Amino acid sequence: MSNFGEDLRKERVSRGIALEHISAVTKISQRHLVALEQERFRLLPGGILSTGIVRGYVNALGLDPRDWTDRFMQACSATGQVIDDDNNWTAFAANVGKARIQRHNEQEIRMRWIGAIVLAIVVSIGGFFTVRYYGVQAGWWSSILPIRSAAVHSAASSAHSMLSHILTMVGL
Repeated sequence: MSNFGEDLRKERVSRGIALEHISAVTKISQRHLVALEQERFRLLPGGILSTGIVRGYVNALGLDPRDWTDRFMQACSATGQVIDDDNNWTAFAANVGKARIQRHNEQEIRMRWIGAIVLAIVVSIGGFFTVRYYGVQAGWWSSILPIRSAAVHSAASSAHSMLSHILTMVGL
């Protein structure tokens, strides 16, 4: 009985199909196709992905995928490499789903805290200005705005002089 990789290569060569063509059709990397033909199964991604690569390869050649997949499994077990069954992929998919749900929950909790903090800041500012307004009305607070009108006048005049100086430098 001949080797799996040799038989696969012979089938490809007898049909006159290049590895580049199979790679272009199946979108499988050439290094994985070469690894199949050379029976270097450790270079394959493993698990169900390896059997998918075999199925894609033999479909591109027009061969029976079930027969060649079974032969691939036998060749892998003969070399000592065990191909994972679908149970590991089911566990993997379940863990991915759990991780997505957990990330979503963490993001939702973060957004709630941000909303609570923003709300606390708004209420604090609103409370401050409310107390200040009633203080001005009662007469125990001097003005609603914390800055004096003289300070506002001096800031406005310095901004005006700076703007006019910039405009004269530019030539307008």
